[in-house]
Parts: sequence; C-alpha cells; structure tokens
Amino acid sequence: MTDMDWGRMIYLLLLVGALLTWFFVHNRQSLGRTLQHAMAWLLIFVGVIAMVGLWDDIRTTLRPQLGSVTSTGGIEVPRAPDGHYYLTLKLNDTPVTFMVDTGASQIVLTQADAKRAGIDLGSLAYIGRAMTANGEVRTAPIRLDTVALGPIKDTNLPAQVNEGEMGQSLLGMTYLQRFQKIEITRDGLLLTR
Repeated sequence: MTDMDWGRMIYLLLLVGALLTWFFVHNRQSLGRTLQHAMAWLLIFVGVIAMVGLWDDIRTTLRPQLGSVTSTGGIEVPRAPDGHYYLTLKLNDTPVTFMVDTGASQIVLTQADAKRAGIDLGSLAYIGRAMTANGEVRTAPIRLDTVALGPIKDTNLPAQVNEGEMGQSLLGMTYLQRFQKIEITRDGLLLTR
C-alpha cells in the first residue's frame, strides 16, 4: 500500500470511530434495543448479499437441467418455473444447457457454449443471418461431431453459432424433428424416438 492508501485507511478508521462514538453516546439510554435493531439490519444486509452471490446457484436448482428417461426410452422434460423447457445435452462430451425452442429452426449455440464444446471461435465465418425477437443477427454454420441426450446419441449434426449476445443456447427443430413424437402437456414435454 502507498502512503496515500494508508492515509485514506487511517481517515476512514477515524471517521468510523467518530460515528460509532456518536452512536453509542446518543443512544446510551436504550443501548440494548438499539443494538438489537442494528443486528437485525446487519443480518438483513448479509442475507441480501448472500442471495445476490448465490442467485445463479438458486436459479439452477429451481430450473430442471435434464429430463428423465422413461421405461419406453422417451425423454420426459419437466416445465421450469419460467414456463420453458431446458435440456442438458453433451456436445462433443461437454454438457451444454439448452432451452427447447420450437420456433428456432436450428440448434443455435452461444459463443461461450460453442467455445466450451471445443469450437474454435476464431475460425468461424459468420455468413448466415437469422431473424430473432431482437432483430437480425449473424450466424456461423458448424457441425457437431456428437450430440447426446441421455442414451440417445447423434453424430455430425448441423448447428449455428450466434455472433450476438444470447443468454441461452437454443435447441431448435433440426434436432427436435429427429424424434418421432413431441408431446407437450401442462406439466412437461415428452420426446419419443
């Protein structure tokens, strides 16, 4: 730390000390009750900080990641609290979470998911175009060596990498049409081959 940093640290400590002294002198008549209120606010503050820090873990816990395999070999996917269906597929042996999107014509990967699956982003040619709810985006065509959903494994599937910002990779119709039956119920989605 530099001399300037030490000076700031000493100033802040003196300021906090002065505020604490004023607080205790001002509230000496009801110090016990004041400390209870201060502890309650401190616990609320710590709880909010913990919630913000753990939000991704909480959201992942609430949202199912992978459907279960039925006795007939189908895949049952529960509906997530946000109303969507999410599946975790293995792309080139790397787990990637997708949102099932019957409105998407292709498998569309975010750049982060593509990189994790071993796709070299520097070699991609963004020559395709796709219309999204946020307007037109450029896409790069790729081929996925292997795509596995539980016991179901496909090879050499076409996909796209989105050049723009995207919060979630999309599992579109080029993959979904490989199933003989797609059944949407109130509580879930059933994929049957």
